Amino acid sequence: MKLGLDIGSTTIKCVVLDDENKLIYSTYERHYSRITEKIAEILALVRTKIDGVENAAVALSGSAGMGVAESVGIDFIQEVYATRVAANTFIPGTDVVIELGGEDAKILFLTNGLEVRMNGTCAGGTGAFIDQMATLLNVKLEDMDELAKQHEKTYTIASRCGVFAKTDIQPLLNQGARKSDIAESIFNAVVSQTVAGLAQGREIEGQIVYLGGPLTFMSELRNCFDRTLGTKGICPENSLYYVASGAALCAEKAIDFDKVIEKVKNYRGSGNFAFNQPLFNNEEEYRKFCDRHARADVKQKELKGYKGKAYIGMDAGSTTVKGVVLNDDGELLYSKYLPSKGSPVEIMKGFLDEIYEINPEINVVSSAVTGYGEDIIKNAFAVDYGVVETIAHFTAAKYFMPDVEFIIDIGGQDIKCFKIHNGAIDNIFLNEACSSGCGSFLQTFANALGYEIADFAKLGLFAKRPVDLGSRCTVFMNSSVKQAQKDGATIEDISAGLSLSVVKNALYKVIRASSPDELGRRVVVQGGTFLNDAVLRAFEQEMGVEVVRPNIAGLMGAYGAALYAKKKSKGIGRSTITDKKGLDEFVHEIKVANCGMCNNNCRLTINSFGKGRKFIAGNRCERPITKKAPANDMNMYAYKLNLIDSYKPVEGLRGKLGIPMALNMYELYPFWYRFFTELKFEVFHSPYSTRKLYQRGQQTIPSDTVCFPAKLVHGHIQTLIDMGAETIFYPCLSYNFDEHLGDNHYNCPVVAYYPEVIKNNMKDIRKVHFIKEYFGIHRPNDFPKKAYERLSFHFPDITLNEIRNAAKLAYQEQENYRKKVIDKGNEIIAKAEKEGKKIFVLAGRPYHIDPEINHGIDRLISGFDVAIVSEDVISPRVEHFRTHVLNQWTYHARLYAAAKYVTTRKDMELVQLVSFGCGVDAITTDEVREILESKNKIYTQIKIDEITNLGAVKIRIRSLLAALEND
Repeated sequence: MKLGLDIGSTTIKCVVLDDENKLIYSTYERHYSRITEKIAEILALVRTKIDGVENAAVALSGSAGMGVAESVGIDFIQEVYATRVAANTFIPGTDVVIELGGEDAKILFLTNGLEVRMNGTCAGGTGAFIDQMATLLNVKLEDMDELAKQHEKTYTIASRCGVFAKTDIQPLLNQGARKSDIAESIFNAVVSQTVAGLAQGREIEGQIVYLGGPLTFMSELRNCFDRTLGTKGICPENSLYYVASGAALCAEKAIDFDKVIEKVKNYRGSGNFAFNQPLFNNEEEYRKFCDRHARADVKQKELKGYKGKAYIGMDAGSTTVKGVVLNDDGELLYSKYLPSKGSPVEIMKGFLDEIYEINPEINVVSSAVTGYGEDIIKNAFAVDYGVVETIAHFTAAKYFMPDVEFIIDIGGQDIKCFKIHNGAIDNIFLNEACSSGCGSFLQTFANALGYEIADFAKLGLFAKRPVDLGSRCTVFMNSSVKQAQKDGATIEDISAGLSLSVVKNALYKVIRASSPDELGRRVVVQGGTFLNDAVLRAFEQEMGVEVVRPNIAGLMGAYGAALYAKKKSKGIGRSTITDKKGLDEFVHEIKVANCGMCNNNCRLTINSFGKGRKFIAGNRCERPITKKAPANDMNMYAYKLNLIDSYKPVEGLRGKLGIPMALNMYELYPFWYRFFTELKFEVFHSPYSTRKLYQRGQQTIPSDTVCFPAKLVHGHIQTLIDMGAETIFYPCLSYNFDEHLGDNHYNCPVVAYYPEVIKNNMKDIRKVHFIKEYFGIHRPNDFPKKAYERLSFHFPDITLNEIRNAAKLAYQEQENYRKKVIDKGNEIIAKAEKEGKKIFVLAGRPYHIDPEINHGIDRLISGFDVAIVSEDVISPRVEHFRTHVLNQWTYHARLYAAAKYVTTRKDMELVQLVSFGCGVDAITTDEVREILESKNKIYTQIKIDEITNLGAVKIRIRSLLAALEND
């Protein structure tokens, strides 16, 4: 017999094979990070269950098992090798193995040797990710598969990690999306993460084998893989045990069970890990801390029998729903704090039902709602006011500290921070890319270690050596926590260390404070996460200042909404909020439909609440609601798209030439269109990006960290091939046109050289004539000769005179295009000035006008009745000036110049669009912020990627507008 153990990130698997390699025993258990205890327990159990097992050869494998194996004297088999051995033994001819585990995901290419792709930086496509999503949907993990089978539509959900996915899913739930559709969307996100993130350009083909828990238990997840890969994979019997079986097949050495079990039980690690000072040294210190914070207290009164005026505030947050009832003095008559469980409407109805049950005669004068679910709750229950979260929280904070200088609110997935200057919000920080400084971060770890969050948090209060985990993302933190456990850190040490990490992430990743002094000394902290005394203490230690935490820290959004409702109503009238009779007759029906009123063809979620009240979600514009096309006469992004559409293909003698409408081609298409049209080609471009277009090229993307606009290039090239292009022209351009705004005029490396990536990673590119030559359009005098040298190789009949004439007209066309853009921009600015409208400079790159890249952000902003221009409209109004960074990129120079100009105008604000994965934007964001803030302008940045949900964007824009109103 042979025994194999697979010690995974979340589970332990054990198998016993007989001398014919048949499975005679198996067990599969979660270890909740108590790895050594479980190993000892399983070995003891196997010995009692299987006769003769003490003579078996034993080997151990798995990501969490190496240290234990070395320490106790068991052979260790690397898990990839173990998987390969098992696959070749049990399923000869396997080409590819896709294995999803608890926190690990692997693709093994077994053809022509062994090549392994593993998740090194993200657990987005793993069992832990699906676990988190099931918790968010408030369904059992085993029910996810059945739910997904009932789907009617699929949403685009970020696949990079659970943080982004939660940010996408929560607003969908708040808008009434069906859980079955979200479940299917989650599975598609897993597939997308695995294929794009791990395969990295190598095509998955041949005989494919699915292994690991998620793929074993979830047939619909396997179906999603099959549909994406265009194949039918195999999920073998005992697929959960392939790593353990591979370890068993490789086992050569028997063990002394008694000695090994004893060694495993006594395994304590090295005890060598970095740690911080304790949060509290003793009980007395903790008692003084509690007494100090108890002073920020809202008085409680009874709702039952109350006869005066009442004000209702509600906060439909990302993971929780809060509601309060106040009297005229701001005292709390009633409150509720509940998890949203994916059903904010039903939870809020329950809250209102309870109010009317306790006090049927209550006189509600006014009501307001805030949070992610603001729109749907306002529509569902006829709430008087909707208030953006930032204003709600600021209103609440002023109640406790009228001269507050800084507010930080840490919720389930969101961090909101505002600096206050002269009694108005002066700057706003929101977490864009990571929730490792949020409550869900702690919740995830507490659950993984088998604790309720409240109990887990208390463990760290008196830890002697809080683990120093730094400020890192959840995935890296998982590895750090496991390593600390192996080195002997206690659960108490880890709990305290995680609380410190929450604070460090908030301060140094979201706010990016260089010192506490720049945030101010008058600080109010809010949000449910700060009800955790360990987090609060860590924050005070890191800031070096005593802060105010109200006793209703978790209710501050709702409390601020109620105060806002009270202020707006001036204590007069009666609220329109649904009364008891209305609640008794309340209905909530959800249906899904395609809009079909424009090319977006949005999939709409239509919530009906009876008596003609509806709330429509999923729309990128107001057309489904107003039945009218959005007005684009003051939207430069819409104008640029129309301008590109005006370049129609003209039949040419030299055949069809396709240009991918990607990256810099959004600006240079007029140049190349005119150039090749004059050379008698029929020039056409790929369609604007869509999700379907992205997926067409997904398997050939070699990098999971490159920006989304670059990933889209693969889909554009594949679509041009599908469209029958004979020639595809996509040149390498080291330089852009010199606009004399910077120290040089480079294109970023991705924009400049992505054609090389396409040539080396897309197999189908060989089906067409692909031209990726290097050109220097920045040198008009040299361009014709160089272009002739390059193009005559591909088209021997082309003459130098033809190219000289085409080049001359191409440069004229590019200048005409630029003039049209500037003239239209000037027209928009002049009209906005005349009408007294705010002007938003939506600053990014040329490709940010792509509807799939910007996800309709321009139309969303237009909906706030502001004018939109792009950075290239106003950048010519500024002379070259000195910056704090090397200003060598054309697009960067425009950004800096636009920011400089915006500081001279009271009616202009700059909103910078940044694509995740853009390395050079790490430079621009700090520089643009500094330029704006030096003249007391608010810096607003919006990070975008595959994510399509605009909830966070809307909060940010409304917050900016609210701050400007109060200025």
